[in-house]
Amino acid sequence: MTGDSAGKAAKATLRRELLDARNRLTEDDAQEAAAVLAVRAAGLDELARARTVAAYVSVGREPGTRALLDTLHARGTRVLLPVLLPDNDLDWGVYRGPERLVRAGRGLLEPAGERLGPEAVTGADAVLLPGLAVDGRGMRLGRGGGSYDRVLARLERARVHPAHPAHPALIVLLYDDEVVAHVPEEPHDRPVHAAVTPRAVRRFHSA
Repeated sequence: MTGDSAGKAAKATLRRELLDARNRLTEDDAQEAAAVLAVRAAGLDELARARTVAAYVSVGREPGTRALLDTLHARGTRVLLPVLLPDNDLDWGVYRGPERLVRAGRGLLEPAGERLGPEAVTGADAVLLPGLAVDGRGMRLGRGGGSYDRVLARLERARVHPAHPAHPALIVLLYDDEVVAHVPEEPHDRPVHAAVTPRAVRRFHSA
């Protein structure tokens, strides 16, 4: 097995374990964690000073983002939400409140209204990333669909734009036990700057 294949296999095994653990959470557990997570995340300097935040609407047993979205929106922060495209890339729209979310494929909720294009994320001051785990280096384990790999690659290209370089804070929202010893990585993986769990904020210096 090649290094890349071994990394993919290790990721798949870890994903199954973490998703099984999430599926064992009760509704009360998930709601309690979401309420605490919203308060802790909203207090981050990176979000407090951000004019634009790219976020997402949590589904299922993902660490809840809805209260956080409403807090940011009420502050006057411009919040961008993803719109899944047929090729698994992400377009973006503006969050204008929970009543302006519409149901889409795969059980997702997306913003109604104008589509801003995949490059809109490069204008964000902070990007909230879904994930299943992070390790001490800031390496994040995603769900394997590749959508956020494209987002991160787009942000990486925008970092060196001569006229408008992009340097958003990359933040992953997790449950407490999803900060793990090691996340398997592949060459395209990039570390995040911070992880927020209900219990703590972890910052990483390798990003």
